Formats: sequence, C-alpha cells, structure tokens
Amino acid sequence: MLSFNLFTLSTALFYAVAVFASKASIDNDVSVLAKEAARANNQSLLWGPYKPNLYFGVRPRIPNSLFAGLMWAKVDDFSTAQSNFRHTCEQNEGMAGYGWDEYDIRKGGRQTIHDAGNSLDLTIDFIKVPGGQHGGSWAARVKGIPRDDASPDLPTTIVFYSALEGLGNLGLDTKSDDLRGFEGDIKLAGYTSDLGDFTIDVTEGPKTNSHPEHDHPSYDDKPLDRTLVSSLTVPPEHTWQTKMILFSQMKEVVSEAIEKYGAENPPPPSQVFTIKNMPGDGNIHLVQKVFRGAFEFDILFSSGSSLQPLTSESLTQEIKSASVAFAERFDKILPPQYPFDSDKYIEFSKSMLSNLVGGIGYFHGTDIVDRSAAPEYDEENEGFWEETAEARARAQPILEGPKDLFTCVPSRTFFPRGFLWDEGFHLIPVVEWDTDLALEIVKSWLSLMDEDGWIAREQILGAEARSKVPSEFTVQYPHYANPPTLFIVLEAFLDKLDASKNISVQRSSEDIAEGLRSVYVQQPELGEAYIRSIYPLLKKHYTWYKNTQQGDVKSYDREAFSTKEAYRWRGRSVQHILTSGLDDYPRAQPPHPGELHVDLISWMGMMTRSLRRIAERLGETEDGEEFRYYETAIERNIDDLHWDEKAQSYCDATIDEYEESVLVCHKGYISIFPFLTGMVGPHSPRLKAILDLINDPEELWSDFGIRSLSKKDEFYGTAENYWRSPVWININYLVFKNLYDIATTSGPHKEQAREMYSKLRKNVVENVFREWKETGFAWEQYNPETGKGQRTQHFTGWTSMVVKMMSMPDLPATESKEHDEL
Repeated sequence: MLSFNLFTLSTALFYAVAVFASKASIDNDVSVLAKEAARANNQSLLWGPYKPNLYFGVRPRIPNSLFAGLMWAKVDDFSTAQSNFRHTCEQNEGMAGYGWDEYDIRKGGRQTIHDAGNSLDLTIDFIKVPGGQHGGSWAARVKGIPRDDASPDLPTTIVFYSALEGLGNLGLDTKSDDLRGFEGDIKLAGYTSDLGDFTIDVTEGPKTNSHPEHDHPSYDDKPLDRTLVSSLTVPPEHTWQTKMILFSQMKEVVSEAIEKYGAENPPPPSQVFTIKNMPGDGNIHLVQKVFRGAFEFDILFSSGSSLQPLTSESLTQEIKSASVAFAERFDKILPPQYPFDSDKYIEFSKSMLSNLVGGIGYFHGTDIVDRSAAPEYDEENEGFWEETAEARARAQPILEGPKDLFTCVPSRTFFPRGFLWDEGFHLIPVVEWDTDLALEIVKSWLSLMDEDGWIAREQILGAEARSKVPSEFTVQYPHYANPPTLFIVLEAFLDKLDASKNISVQRSSEDIAEGLRSVYVQQPELGEAYIRSIYPLLKKHYTWYKNTQQGDVKSYDREAFSTKEAYRWRGRSVQHILTSGLDDYPRAQPPHPGELHVDLISWMGMMTRSLRRIAERLGETEDGEEFRYYETAIERNIDDLHWDEKAQSYCDATIDEYEESVLVCHKGYISIFPFLTGMVGPHSPRLKAILDLINDPEELWSDFGIRSLSKKDEFYGTAENYWRSPVWININYLVFKNLYDIATTSGPHKEQAREMYSKLRKNVVENVFREWKETGFAWEQYNPETGKGQRTQHFTGWTSMVVKMMSMPDLPATESKEHDEL
C-alpha cells in the first residue's frame, strides 16, 4: 500500500496554507504562501495524458522531456493491417465512439475506445500516484476485448512506446540474449534533470492472455508469445513521428519475410507486421505485443524519488479508489438537476466533463507569426480586403518561441490545439470542478502575451501541432483579435471570491481534501494575490483591443454618447470575419472601413465590466472609476450606434454609397450579443424585443436550441452554412445563462425568461444527449431542423457546456412565484 496519497498532499498543503496565512496577515506578505500553493499545484498537475491528439499519449508539463503512447491494429488481413493502425485521433477512422468515461486530472480515470474498424473495444485506466519530488508516479492498465462481430480469437498487435526529446538517458533495463524476443515483463530505466531517476515496467499481463499460433516456419524465428523491443536513436525533433518510425521498422521485416518465404507463402499478417527485436540504447523504444482474443497488461511509471514503486497489485487498488473518488466528487460538485437527475444523464454528464478535462494538453514549440506590420493591415481604404490579401502574400512570416501552453482543446480529432475564444467556454465547467486548474490554464494563456498585449487567437506550437493544420492557416497576425472569453472565467472566479467572504474559516475534512482544487477560493488572500499578479497583463490586453480594433465614429458624423467606444474586427474578407469567431455569419456588403460590429462592442463591454470589478476588488480606485466610465460609454453606444428601432434589433453598422451611416440587420446571434454578454439588464427597454426574437420559432427558436441565423434571413442555410443556421452550444449557453439571470431577478420580463430558460435547457440537453447515445460522439454543431450532430465529431470542447446546463436548477413556475414574493 502506498503511504503517500492525494489526500495526504492536500492535507499538507492546507496546513501549510493555514500556518503561513497567520504570518501573512501580520506582515501583509502572501508571497511565500503563493509559492507553496503553486509548487503543490504543479506537482499535482505535472503528469497527464497531455498529448490529446493521440488516443493515448502521456507527457509531463516539461518541454523536451519524456513522453509515451500506444498504437494498435488488428492483424488478420494483409490488405488492411497497415491502414488499421491507430495512433492519432482521426475524424473518420471507423470509431463507434471513444473517450473518457470518468477522469479527474489530479487522480486519473478510465477511457474506453470502441474501435469498430479494428473489431476491438479498448479500455485504458490511467492513474496518477503522488509522492517524491518529481510529480509522483503514473500507470496505465490496457484491456482489449474483441467486439461482438469479431472472432473471439481476433489477432491484435499493440505497441507501447516511450521516447526522450531532450537531454537525459532512456534504455532497456531487462536483459536477454534471445533474438526472438523477451518473455515476462519489460523494464525501461531513465533519468532527466527534471524527472530524476525513473523506471517504466511493461508487464506480461495475466495468464489469461493468449497469443496467435500457427505452423508457418517463421514462427520458430519469432514466436508471437514473446515481447519485441526495438531501440532507436532519431533526431529529437522527429521523435513525435512515432507511427512513421514504427512503419519503417515493420517495412524491413515485411521485406525480409517476402524475400525469405516468397509472396506466395508469406507468414500470416500477425507475424509479418512486427518489428525486429533490437533492444539497446536510443532515445525511442518500441515495445510490441501480439495477442489472440482478449488481453490485458500494465504500464507502470515509477519515479525514483517516490517511497515505493508501483505494482500491478497497487494499481488495482488505485483504479478502484480513483473511480469512487470521482463519483463522490461529481455528486458533490456538478450533479445534474431535475429533469436530468436520472442514471442515463448522470453517465452522460460524467462523460462530457471527463472528455473536456481529458482533452487538456501541454504544448511546446515555435509558432509562425507575421510581424511585417504592413500598413494595409489597418484596413483603412475601400477595397481593403484585396490590399490585405496582397500584403499577406508578400509577407515573410517568422518562427517565434519556443512557447508553452496548457489548454483544453476543442476536439482531439480535428482541433488538437489551443483556441483563444474557445478557452473561456471550456473553463466554465472546469472552474466549478477544479478552480485552481482553471486559473492555471488562464495564467498559461496570459503568459503568451507579447509586449503589446496581443495573444494569438490560434496556438499552433511545434511541428506536431502544425501537422494537423493546413499551411494557409498556420500564420498568426498581431492585429487579429478574438472574443476575449477568458474574462468570463475571471468573472466567475470573482463571484466565487465574493461568495467565500461569508464562509467560516473552520474547515471540514472534505474542505481539506479540496486543497489542491480551491486554494485560491478557500484562502481569499491567495485569490486576490493571483488576481493582482495578472492584473497588469489584463490591462495591457485590454489596451491592445482598444488600440487595434477601434471603430470610426467621428469621420461619418455618427451621433453617439462617446466618439471613442466603437469597434470593428480586423481581418475581414468579403464572406468571412474569422477573427470574430462567427466566420461566415452575414455582414454588411461590400466590406467598408467604416463598419462597426455589434458583437465586438459587446465583448468590449463585458471585458470592461470584468476589469472594473477586478480593479475595485484590488482597491485600484482610479482604475475602477476609469473602467466604470468606459463601461457606461459602451452601454450607451451599443444603443446609440447599433439599435434599429424599426427592426427592433441590434445590428452592425456600415457606410452606404452616400457616405451615410446605416444599419445592416441579419437577425441571429449578432443581434442578441448585447444580451449574451450581460450588457442588457432585466429593466432594459430593449429586453422584451430580444426575448421575443429568441423565442420566435420563425426566427431563432428551434426544438434543438437557438439557431445562429433567423429562418427569415435571405442567407439562412446558404453557402458554407457554418454560422448561418446551425445550433452552437456555446452561444446557447450564453442565452441560457442570461435567461437564468433575468428569471431570478425582479423585473417585468421575469416570467417569460423563466419559461424560455426551462424549455431551452430541456431542448439543448436532450438533443446533445440523444446524438451522443446514437452516434457515440458530441458534435461541433447541431442541425436546427433535425437536431443531427454536424461537422467535427468528438467535439468535447464547448459542447461539454451541457454539463453546466444540467447542473443548474430547473425553474418551475411555482419557484418563480416564490422568487417574486421574496
């Protein structure tokens, strides 16, 4: 039994916090406390399946370090064996669903992979065990079972690999002179300065494991009941190309088999698609096993500084403990509320949360940036989109970095990298589940900020990440913005700090166990220290938006409360504003440098409100007053510049052929952005029109969620139809959240908001659940006419916000009346 567990670490941290807090209250210095909390947090988060682009890939949050992963395939047919090898998550690879059933980043969890193409169901239990000085140990139990449509004797090959990108050593610790392979367990041993000494055991597995047998003479050369190990040295920058390395090894074996036995009498596929047994030195080691039917084996990484190495017996206990702990914590933190409190929705919610957290990755590498600062990028002339295209074509982007990012990914298949505007939505459930984790991710994003305050909207760090992105989308531009959704999370954190003011300092054992998840809430002085540490970066980021995304009020004699609070997205083409996040949503035609975008001014209002609250909390009185003035000016200008009285809608503004400012209305998500960002309150004279627009089935309302564009709009469902009709869960969440705020606040439209809240919650959750059950996946978007999932599958980024929707209360009519009475 391991003597050092997560509860022990949490308890130690809590008491360290308590001791230091007493001293800090005297000398007003929490730096020691903050450093201790950061150290403990980093230890807890060091290891994880932080290569989310792989079905299973483990690495620490250390650049140029050790990493490991799995590849597998059924090997019953020569024509399909090579194409069936799984490694990177792919969109159309014959999967009947895959992902984490339960996962806690601090302890681990279980992933199931329903590989219909390989006729195999794979279960991987990944467990973390704290202890020592280097982030503790970890282990994985790999189980495979042939699917119902497969032979019970299905031959499967599975390859575990471990590689070292940087300095250190990694080698085989198991000795054998038998060229045909190894019997029993395999042990690798290594060392790096960041990880210290460590070992990796790949076990033989239980006696129930069996292996293919045949009477071909090649069996004597390489029996399939042996484990094969191939050790290689490759340039560090190519170690991530593991599948290509494996294929190059197998190609040699295939060629030798054909040469020796002839194409007419080759060995069976399970014998041919193997590597040579060549153990030795190297920076990458492939460990291959071939099984018949069901199989199981363990991978045990033991840190040399831990008190006790991991064993299969201790792993069994840790798997049980992690599962129980996850269930108990989920029931406490994010339990689905009526009508979603049945077993099927609880299972669904656990899976969606687990896949969101299980999709967190650590990325390290260079990115490609255009620092030309071409004057055309200001987009000041008519026809600017042609000029900017020419400027981009002649630019010479440069590699910058290397940089690091710790982030959730939108989709492990299609978008396994960081997206700025996605991240704020990702962190809305995460900040409830593990506040300290959410703040760690926010801090990682802010660390990417350049000296001007710019953060690239898409983070494509390193060659491995770039391999999944078309070259025309890899370059980042320092004048391109993205919706600043990280401020949504910071507002949620401020709410938690406000709520913690009234909590007694007496802590229960449950609170102590929370130590590594809510230190910044349990100890408000630490929370304020965190906010203070990032405050200069937040202000710099805000100033960058105001300087680079400014809109023009004065030149066109627009009447508005403020001549400065107007905004337009840069990076516009005729059909797209990718920087807005709403890509092909209809905008004014043709584009004009005098455009003003209602969604961007709304985001700026939300950002300003967040900064005003932060400044007030930190006692930055002058800043708070300045932000309050900006906030008021934005609220006024949203109405002055964007409200169309005739259309009863918020609209983009542009300049017509007579050089007059006019409004261009395409009712949809754009029209309700002031509401989505909390800039339209319960007593606003515009609120009734917004609620009616959302609630109208001939406009935005559907049985599956709020449409992105009105059914009445001429562009509904046209062209790419990306943001021109489909239901998107992130925007539906913002509708849902603001309906809740209106429904639980005294005001004239409280009852309408309550009814819409309850119906929308039911419609969205039931549809995402139905598609998850039917297809095995969450989807990027949903068809507004049929509810079918569309575009990217396994989109467990912001679609996972249904977890938050399920955990919020139902608001029946009787409850609403009670609120009225109160």
